[in-house]
Amino acid sequence: MTPAATERGLEESALSHRVTIIRPTTGWSALRVHELWSFREILYFLIWRDLKVRYRQTLIGAAWVLLQPLALLAVIVVVFGFFVDIPSEGVPYPVFVYTALIPWTLFAQSMTSASQSLIANSALISKIYFPRLLLPIGTAGSFLVDFVIGMALLAAMMAIYGTQPDAAALLLPLFTVLALVTALGVGTLMSAINVRHRDVQAIMPLLLQLWLFASPVAYPITLIPEQFRTLYGLNPMATVISGFRWGLLGTPPPPVGMAAASVTMCTLLAVIGISIFRRTERTFADVI
Repeated sequence: MTPAATERGLEESALSHRVTIIRPTTGWSALRVHELWSFREILYFLIWRDLKVRYRQTLIGAAWVLLQPLALLAVIVVVFGFFVDIPSEGVPYPVFVYTALIPWTLFAQSMTSASQSLIANSALISKIYFPRLLLPIGTAGSFLVDFVIGMALLAAMMAIYGTQPDAAALLLPLFTVLALVTALGVGTLMSAINVRHRDVQAIMPLLLQLWLFASPVAYPITLIPEQFRTLYGLNPMATVISGFRWGLLGTPPPPVGMAAASVTMCTLLAVIGISIFRRTERTFADVI
């Protein structure tokens, strides 16, 4: 065999036995979107698995998608609508509240599940390699199906009460993304902390309760003094809820200053959450 043929044979052998070496990340690693994309089949599997498992062996199954926000709606309408008589900007109060509960439920469920995603998949993490960031993303993504079902019920309520969406409804996907990115920012941060400190499981319900009352779910943003609305926008859900009401009910849009503050805070939360997650993910399999 000639030297050229030998060299060609070695090259073919190397190509047919390609080896991938997996090393832990060092420093403040980047998001590595290309890696997430190459493992997208796992993301699809995680979303589909969560959808199948979530309501398995429950008495009423997927009806929980509607019963949970409707139960909260009933409490808010009775307490704040009937007894306190909160203004609703000329919109029937049940529709006014339920329009806020749709994005709020997506946000709350996504953030809670993302924060528990690593612990819930500890066996998977310790056995095979894949980008760990897929776990909180997949968990949050599965709730988009519940979100669509909730929007269908909202459409029926709007038809019953005779309310119509505004042209600004075309911007609803942007407000939905704002809610999801905020949920993932906090959720990924909490999930990384939860691997070492299980206090997160006790902190999350308290955090969500406080966040709910700090968001304009039961009341309009007009109750917030105008000079404080930009500061109020540091809660991204204030802009999300105001945007949903603007698009679906024709109420005033979120002020520009408040929206800018929300986008800035959302971006900051996402950068901090993902950076800390990437920084600590190399130790997940060892300590989980």
